[in-house]
Amino acid sequence: MNERAFHGTPPLCESVYLIGCKAAQSANVDPARVSTDEIGFKAHNLARMANLGLPVPPAFVLGTHYCRDADLRKASTSNAVWGSALQELEQTTGKRLGDTRQPLLLSVRSGAPVSMPGMMDTLLNIGLCDATIAGLLRQTGNPRLVWDTYSRLVASYGELVANVPAKVFETEREAIAGKRDEQTLDFAELRELTHRCLAVYERASGQPFPQNPQHQLAGAIGVVLRSWQLPKAVAYRSRCGISDAIGTAVTIQAMVFGNAGGRSGAGVGFTRDPVNGEPNLWVDFLFNAQGEDVVSGRRSARGHQELARTMPVVWASLRDAAATLEREFGDMQDFEFTVQDGCLYMLQTRNGKRTPEAAARIALDMLDEGIITAATARERTTELSPAALVRTCIAAPDGRSLIPLAHAASATSGVAMGEIALDEARARTPRRWCGCDPGAPRRRDRGHRCSRHCVRTADAAGRADFACGCRGAAAWQGLSGGLHDAAARRADP
Repeated sequence: MNERAFHGTPPLCESVYLIGCKAAQSANVDPARVSTDEIGFKAHNLARMANLGLPVPPAFVLGTHYCRDADLRKASTSNAVWGSALQELEQTTGKRLGDTRQPLLLSVRSGAPVSMPGMMDTLLNIGLCDATIAGLLRQTGNPRLVWDTYSRLVASYGELVANVPAKVFETEREAIAGKRDEQTLDFAELRELTHRCLAVYERASGQPFPQNPQHQLAGAIGVVLRSWQLPKAVAYRSRCGISDAIGTAVTIQAMVFGNAGGRSGAGVGFTRDPVNGEPNLWVDFLFNAQGEDVVSGRRSARGHQELARTMPVVWASLRDAAATLEREFGDMQDFEFTVQDGCLYMLQTRNGKRTPEAAARIALDMLDEGIITAATARERTTELSPAALVRTCIAAPDGRSLIPLAHAASATSGVAMGEIALDEARARTPRRWCGCDPGAPRRRDRGHRCSRHCVRTADAAGRADFACGCRGAAAWQGLSGGLHDAAARRADP
């Protein structure tokens, strides 16, 4: 590595900010001086976590300024805008983007001034290419990690940047794995999968996968900014009354790898139970996985028991981090984290959505614990009505309990009735009048309820009033709270 490239770094461009960069402490974001309107909600909270001494990978941020118009979005993809910040990140990590011996890999994430969970695009593993494979192998000693990461990058970059249908890459994955869990693929199979993905990328897009990491980064920044106008993001803002003008920031962060083996993984969690408010960590965790695996619902996540059993030191660190977050933010938190080779990294936090029952208990418990004042507790419970705290269930006409046909994790609270929709397209179908038979009184269909094995944030655009599934419910928990909560509980007259 050429150490001289780290000296004499030019000043940062306008609306470009650093987080956790040890090489330039004085230039790091001061959350007290920079607002969420400038750097987005996600980056602002990352800066607060870094200031608390929590383990946050270093990052730089392109402010919401760059989402204002087409010219600024185009400018944001230029090295002239982010080159100096990238050098600071390289100096902090001791790695360089595109270096063949110590390559720096990056995540590129959105972050609006208000939380919009799952509504915009994220790209991980930026910087991996044919030339840097050997360097990542040298760093990790893990060929499976290397080829798994490369195949993920080619597929996600192809889908989001080159507009190659995701099914193209899934077909190649299925051809290699068959009916086996993808976790059982060894490095040779993942290497073959990567080569197949590279080939299909070129066939489908008409050009080879970009082997220049700086070009990859530019493409990733551009697509994240464009995702502000994705249909699901537009639909979410419309429902929640969020202005289109606020835009999104872009956070470029050093990668940590949850797919590095059995002592690694990715998870999401709440510092307290979002359903009933119990003061216990509520966690979904996937071993040997990246964050997108958890929030997408591609694989079945596990609760905290196995994480606590296999990595007790990590679990203890996570509990300490959760307590620190609650003291700092004064509320129950919804957080994301990654574990790489037994080391914990915090990637995001925000105030967690909760049921009315949980809201009441959390406010009272936090008052007793001295985290919030009596005035704050009253403010958080003043709009709760007795009706909102009643638990509702469905019973047969004779009052007996009904026998469930199936069980799933509910992603929204309450009781919903209507046709079960198994995909977004069906959920978008207009409601209609229907009857059991020609002679029966006609009744109005009560809408569609999205239910399937995997619940995804993309289902937000389907306007389903209720969602449940065996996977992805934790990701939807954060999404659904921002929508009209009453929709999940209402019944048409």
